[in-house]
Amino acid sequence: MIIRPILPEDVPATLEIYKYYVENTSVTFDIEVPSLKEFLDKIEAIRHQFPWLLCLHDNKIIGYAHASKHRIKSAYKWSVESTVYVAQDFHRKGVASLLYESLFDSLRRQGFYNVYAGISLPNDSSEAFHKSIGFELVGTYIKIGYKQGEWHDVRWFQLALSEHNDDPKDPIFFNELK
Repeated sequence: MIIRPILPEDVPATLEIYKYYVENTSVTFDIEVPSLKEFLDKIEAIRHQFPWLLCLHDNKIIGYAHASKHRIKSAYKWSVESTVYVAQDFHRKGVASLLYESLFDSLRRQGFYNVYAGISLPNDSSEAFHKSIGFELVGTYIKIGYKQGEWHDVRWFQLALSEHNDDPKDPIFFNELK
């Protein structure tokens, strides 16, 4: 398996992975599958500042992970949210772990300290996965999203990427990493 940053030509295959989750689950709160342009715009808004990584197997995209801004106020700039999606045929094969390992390595090198994951419920496998790699439960938003005819809670998890210090340097953009 190969992990690498997303390129514009990867967007259609990446959107196909996401499409399944939009149409069939409450894992994402998108109600409709975004258009190719909308998805590309989202990626372009993220990929220079934060990692958007793909996992390929036999030259086929089988999963992706990315980070994004946690909140907009300046004091939050050392914290990000993480997202990971894996193609249905590749669940429980270590893809999400490989993606997160690469994602978190990049985020540490960029200067981020905290990563958060919001998991819509029910999703026992995602909760177990995040706990297994060191995330800790920090809270639950009750009935925050409505999809597929019911209200869903979102459970929030946090992972410290590195030891916090009293004089943190501003994080650098992903495209500035060497």
